[in-house]
Amino acid sequence: MIDRIKEYLRSPKGREHVEKAKTMARDPQNQRKLREMVDKWRARKTTHHG
Repeated sequence: MIDRIKEYLRSPKGREHVEKAKTMARDPQNQRKLREMVDKWRARKTTHHG
């Protein structure tokens, strides 16, 4: 599984997606959305104690 991912990341298409992800990560609006998503996920995780 991990070998397949590494192989993909070495491919031209994989590198293209990595660059796109890096560009998106630099966008402050995307950073805010990601932070909100992570906060929601953390909040949901802590409320379900079982």
